[in-house]
Amino acid sequence: MITLEQYQLLCTEEVRMAIDANISRDALEVALDKRIAHAAEVATQVKYLGRAQKKLPSYYEARCIIPSLAFEQSSSEECAAHKPLSGGSVLDLTCGLGVDALYLSRKFERVVTIERNEVLAEVARENFRRLGAENIEVVCADSAEFVATCDDHFDWCYADPDRRGAKGEKLVRLEDCSPDMVALMPRLRSIAERVCIKASPMFDVEEALRLFDDCSVEVVSLGDECKEVLIYIGEKDQRQITATALGLGSYTKDTNTIPAPPTPEFRGEEYRWLVQPDVALQKCRLARAHLAGKADIWSENGYGFATERPEGVIGRIYEIEQIEPFDPKRLKREMKGQKRQIFKRDFPISTERLTAMTGLKEGGTKKIAFTTIGSNFLSIRLK
Repeated sequence: MITLEQYQLLCTEEVRMAIDANISRDALEVALDKRIAHAAEVATQVKYLGRAQKKLPSYYEARCIIPSLAFEQSSSEECAAHKPLSGGSVLDLTCGLGVDALYLSRKFERVVTIERNEVLAEVARENFRRLGAENIEVVCADSAEFVATCDDHFDWCYADPDRRGAKGEKLVRLEDCSPDMVALMPRLRSIAERVCIKASPMFDVEEALRLFDDCSVEVVSLGDECKEVLIYIGEKDQRQITATALGLGSYTKDTNTIPAPPTPEFRGEEYRWLVQPDVALQKCRLARAHLAGKADIWSENGYGFATERPEGVIGRIYEIEQIEPFDPKRLKREMKGQKRQIFKRDFPISTERLTAMTGLKEGGTKKIAFTTIGSNFLSIRLK
């Protein structure tokens, strides 16, 4: 974690100018450049600003101060911008680098954000100044202690609890994270109309519905990677599950009306399109419901198959060249040494084992998929 002395040094005009002058250089080269005063500190900021260019473009452009641990644990700006919270005031219990607070400040008149680490609180204040976010108040306090004595009232309370244990292990259960949002909930309900909790991407959506009887859940993915599980408590649309793939769309179902689609007959010779449902649908267990009437699918974790190219699908669609029973000897005879992008779902053989069995090499532009339908192992060559 950044020290107070390092923070103060990073605020000096000399170091700020050095960072800006070396922003495009390799961080290691900067660290070894004896012409640069405080080269180690400058190099560290050059390194993390470089990483922030895609994840946190506003922070990059404003040349914000980026502590390494806070960067790794922060939301991306794309995910922060998506959160559908708005109103007059919001209490953010977990400031950190402040990315969520920054985007909340664009949807609320007033943001109060809590950060227990004194130096990180100072970093957040300075960064908000550089970013021009004037309606954010940073309070240095323990979140649980602040909530216990708070006599203010908010439209929303937001929290992204710390999911690292004392030994650095990853935590998933809300009760194990800091702050413990389950324990705080009775008090939070008295100071906020609604509560939004960002849980681990590994968090089970069914667990949220068990913990809170008046909640809805949204799984957010980006680039077919699960980024956030958001729990909305106290909303009017309750007991709903939403799968959102940023840039592709959303699909929502009431938990009481999710049907169990019938198991179709596999018609391998008729299928022309392979559908790879987005990971958000998988996480929400909504892939079969979403593809009903668009493609045949046998498992929440599997592929969909269609005779005609389906429209409005949240996922990737590939044209099928050939579907055949999985025969590693045949594949090895016909494709040994070829480069293929290897996809697999509902398939028990690892990618490493597949390449050894078939002689395929990972890479290239051509694609091949492997899956299981019933008791049959299949390979699908894609155009």
